[in-house]
Amino acid sequence: MRWFWIDRFTEFKSGSHATAIKNVTLAEEHLHDHLPGFPVMPASLMLEGMAQTGGILLGESNQFAHIVILAKVPKMTFHSWACPGDSLLYSAKLIQQSDEGGMVEVKAHVGERLVAEGEIVFAHVDDAANGGAKIDQKNFVFQILRNVMDVGKAGNGTGA
Repeated sequence: MRWFWIDRFTEFKSGSHATAIKNVTLAEEHLHDHLPGFPVMPASLMLEGMAQTGGILLGESNQFAHIVILAKVPKMTFHSWACPGDSLLYSAKLIQQSDEGGMVEVKAHVGERLVAEGEIVFAHVDDAANGGAKIDQKNFVFQILRNVMDVGKAGNGTGA
């Protein structure tokens, strides 16, 4: 099973910034198990949504020439929570990029309410870094999520 923590991009400016939406629903079992009786989106899964948004932004800036993995989270603050019925808006801004990886500033909002903010550092992992062994890219989420970059398009490719 693959876990997708963004539903779609609402804005995508290559090499600069991106915003994505995650709709929180009662159908998500983890909401009921995290804090029984108080269904909220776990902070770790919001972090993953922000990382997927930022990782795709970094990966696309290099035309997906590198495999991008989360290396560390040097700063992250959670101010609030997201409940079923909320739409989380993740924003990522590329603030540093190099041959080794990059860093993004991320935020999560529900409406005007700031839910989380911080920084995420990514590393590039390639076949050469793996001792020449071929890396199976289908296990990396952003490889699968390329189609969600069709900002503002319905499933048939027309404007939404």
